[in-house]
Amino acid sequence: MTDSSDSVSRIHKRYTLTTFTPSSKYASLAISISIACAIVSLSSIYYFKSTDNLLISIPITIAVLVAAQFTDFKLLKTDYSKALHISAFGNLLWLVTIIGGLLSVHVFSKSSLSEVYIAEGMLLFASFRIGIYTSVIGTKVKTALATCLVQPLAMFLTFVPVEQWFPILSDPRSITFGLVFIFLGTAWTILTDRATGKLTRTHTFLQAYVAALTRNDPVEMETMMEERSQPSKVSTFQILFKTKNNDCRLVLPDVHPGPFHPIGGSNITYLIYKNLKSSAMVMHSVSDHSLNLPSKSQVEQYLASLQKSSTVQQGLTCTKPVTVQVNKARTVGLLFGKTAVLILSLSPHGMEDVPTSVKTELEQYGKNRGFERVLIVDSHNAMGEEISSLDADDLLKAAKSNLDTLITKDAMPMEIGFANSEDSKIETDDLGPGKIAILCMKIGGEVFFLGWADANNMQNGLREEIANYFSKNGCNLLEICTSDTHYKSRNARNKHGYFEFGSLAKADDAKSWFLQLARKAEQNLSAASFELLAQETSVKVMGTKQFEDYSKALDRAMRMTQGFLVLTTAFFFYTMFQA
Repeated sequence: MTDSSDSVSRIHKRYTLTTFTPSSKYASLAISISIACAIVSLSSIYYFKSTDNLLISIPITIAVLVAAQFTDFKLLKTDYSKALHISAFGNLLWLVTIIGGLLSVHVFSKSSLSEVYIAEGMLLFASFRIGIYTSVIGTKVKTALATCLVQPLAMFLTFVPVEQWFPILSDPRSITFGLVFIFLGTAWTILTDRATGKLTRTHTFLQAYVAALTRNDPVEMETMMEERSQPSKVSTFQILFKTKNNDCRLVLPDVHPGPFHPIGGSNITYLIYKNLKSSAMVMHSVSDHSLNLPSKSQVEQYLASLQKSSTVQQGLTCTKPVTVQVNKARTVGLLFGKTAVLILSLSPHGMEDVPTSVKTELEQYGKNRGFERVLIVDSHNAMGEEISSLDADDLLKAAKSNLDTLITKDAMPMEIGFANSEDSKIETDDLGPGKIAILCMKIGGEVFFLGWADANNMQNGLREEIANYFSKNGCNLLEICTSDTHYKSRNARNKHGYFEFGSLAKADDAKSWFLQLARKAEQNLSAASFELLAQETSVKVMGTKQFEDYSKALDRAMRMTQGFLVLTTAFFFYTMFQA
């Protein structure tokens, strides 16, 4: 794995914490109401030893809770769902404190149960609100301090008997515990916000991320990232197949999809596909997240440049495909004139992005063997970890052997057919908007198929299931490649942060989709010529250092957070003993 990919992975792991919220605002509302009922019931039964007004206290507390949630929404000018999520988690902390107080009586053999725990839970809730308001919503510390008690205090006043208000709130322990929790919450928010040093403040970065993720508003994030991006030149190669029926092409862009949906070039593979009239298979090049385009303006600049591509080679012939397997590594090779195309895969074992060192070595090897250029495709068709040195060596051996074999192959006239899923009723959230496509090649009387999916990787083994299905139906499937799109139709609440192809779509459906397109592409076969198009574009890319800086800053913020969690938890257990 490259440094930038590693940094992006660490950033993603930090922000997967933001997916821990309930799946919808209705779930959060139901959770907060249920917890409020538990708080009122436990307090009345065990702390106040009275259930006389329980049937009245519960509906009044619920009404106050809902009203306070709406007040938060208006005062803080945030999304209503955020107000509900905050309320659910905050009330949960309060309930945990009340239950902790009950347990402490038995654990520490106390003679009586103190109502101080009710006040402590309320103030812990308030402290939590300070941290979330300032970090996620962007509220100023002073505003957070002024509003942190609105909801918890309003609820306290509804279910705690009036005669108990002053004794509980004026108890020195309540005041001390509350001040400590408020201090810890305030100190955490100030220190973590400064963890990024000279970079944009941590909370500003978090708020921009949340805005992009929850409101589909990438403007702040893109502005931040573009300011720190660097000018660069990126190459794009296209193999354009011209036929009497329709033109189609294989596209190999140096830009990398990402960094996160919907920011920058996260959906660039589909945009290229549409820009080229939906007759393109946009492959994953040997590139990493350092080649991400940071904003929509840079994406538009890149797309406009594709129309200015120049022809650097053309011809009427191609060699038959060559497949070489070395242990887990597999390469598929084609030769157009003196330009070789190599498709690399470790499926079904999987791997992360192919290292640039593999590309560099193969390009040099190709030059030494007389090739004008070697275009390398990372098939990206199985989930895996950082590629091992052993697997990288096997890929190199397989690729070099493939190049050596291609030199000996005769070039032959070719027929090309292409089919996409534009008119198909394929609906699954583990595919991007480009869905799937098939290229059919007839060379020397043999028919070969190359599959493509606009997806962020594939579930392990799916490629093999589809290939076996093709074989049983008399078809030769060379490979299936994904675009590595970072587009997401909905948030994936899993460790990857996305749905790889096959995680939602059923294997039987996927096999059927590809075979139907293969039949259609075969029907479209006609004599073809090819043109190799090249374009070098000047755009801003994110670079490696930007991701490293963000990752290190977030690591510092996380270490501080862990430290404050330890302090808060230790103090919480101390209060269980003292009260």
